[in-house]
Amino acid sequence: MISLLERFFRKDDRNLSDRMQRHLRFKKRFDAGVSIDDADFVAFDSELTGRDFKRDSLISLGAVKLKGRTILPAKTFYRLVKPDSELTSQSVVIHEIMPSELKNADELADVIEDFIDFIGDAVLVGHFVHIDVNFVNKAMKKLYGRKLQNPSVDTASLQDWLYENDSHFARHYGGMMATSDLFSMAQKYDIPITKAHNAFCDAFITAQLFQRFLNFLPECGINTVKELLMIGKYIKGGDNTLLG
Repeated sequence: MISLLERFFRKDDRNLSDRMQRHLRFKKRFDAGVSIDDADFVAFDSELTGRDFKRDSLISLGAVKLKGRTILPAKTFYRLVKPDSELTSQSVVIHEIMPSELKNADELADVIEDFIDFIGDAVLVGHFVHIDVNFVNKAMKKLYGRKLQNPSVDTASLQDWLYENDSHFARHYGGMMATSDLFSMAQKYDIPITKAHNAFCDAFITAQLFQRFLNFLPECGINTVKELLMIGKYIKGGDNTLLG
């Protein structure tokens, strides 16, 4: 249900671009019963000025498409964004994006619209995906008074589910790790790391993690997108209301 505050700030659909209007009709097109192998996915990641949701903002978005379990390396997205907040020295150390690089970065509205166009009708995939979804939603609400319509799958949640429900997976990869950050998991699952804390590189690592996990799902009886969303959702994450 839309709150009175959201209704007040949201833009009239007639004033939105054709791309955004199409995005808002996503739920009418979405078929959760499609098989995982036939589904479209987009693994994505963001870099931020910091992790304070109220104060910080996006500085980059990276993504790569998958068709089922197949990564499509030619179909990628990477953009720098002019931030709405100041870069901190701590964040620069992590992502190595300098303030000078962001002076000529794209405006937030242009990046968000292009990202919406890129993801199309795909299911989003992220590692601790709620963080990335929440910051994209923050931008969406500011610009359009709307949220992302696409549902999301969390690779950390998928790993946890497989360890709890698939003895073959547990035997194949050994015990769970004490930490589940993206780079520790990449090392555990033999995924090469080319550059840490770059939105596109992290998205590509996430796509490979997702690919690893999908290979074990058919034996567990998980074959459709609806079933995948049930086991792979992050409780505080993206919009998985399409299951109802």
